[in-house]
Amino acid sequence: MYFGMNDPTFILLIPAILFTIFAQSKVKSAYSRYAQIPNRNGITGMQAARMILDKNGMQDVPIEIIPGELTDNYDPTKDVMHLSEGTAYSNSVAAVSIAAHESGHAIQDERNYGFLKFRVAMVPAVNLTSGASWPLMVLGIILIAAGNASTGNLIFNIGVIMFVVVVLFHTVTLPVELNASRRAMLQLSELGIIYDDEAAGARKVLSAAAMTYVAALATSIVNLIRILLIRGHN
Repeated sequence: MYFGMNDPTFILLIPAILFTIFAQSKVKSAYSRYAQIPNRNGITGMQAARMILDKNGMQDVPIEIIPGELTDNYDPTKDVMHLSEGTAYSNSVAAVSIAAHESGHAIQDERNYGFLKFRVAMVPAVNLTSGASWPLMVLGIILIAAGNASTGNLIFNIGVIMFVVVVLFHTVTLPVELNASRRAMLQLSELGIIYDDEAAGARKVLSAAAMTYVAALATSIVNLIRILLIRGHN
């Protein structure tokens, strides 16, 4: 079995790596462009989020400002929304789009959206397995190479199972993010936060962000295929 650049299955990763680079460049390009374009209503990201939350019966959900750029998130375990300074205080098309997306997650939580609940439930397991899967597989390979095939295979297989949990997490994350973006576009339109001719820009920001989740899922699936191929050679 092989890992690294000498691993013949490494070639499978090349398309996924290129796709990831492309997705990240699309996010940077879309955000950079629409962060410079103010929405004509002059609504900031924080105002947009507050409007959406209040309209959907979540007046008690607080909005906290955090440092950084594109660090925005909604925490369903604490029922709190975090907006980065660049999103909260900006009235750009990008800012209200990002704020609306995080508000979409809050709406999912409020309405008990199944995929979100499942993803939240998976977090403790993913925190454990994401860090342990590769070390266990490498340890299994070392033991096999040292002549202890039985123990090595067992440890390697445990690592594989852990990595499957990571892939499942990425699989569940994708529909959660896509659904939040759909909710965001609906709220932006229904509440009149942006005009119809600004919707295309908002959609580009959200679509570019969604592409990064597609890339993450694709990369995890390719890695799982590599792992299974390596296991097959064992």
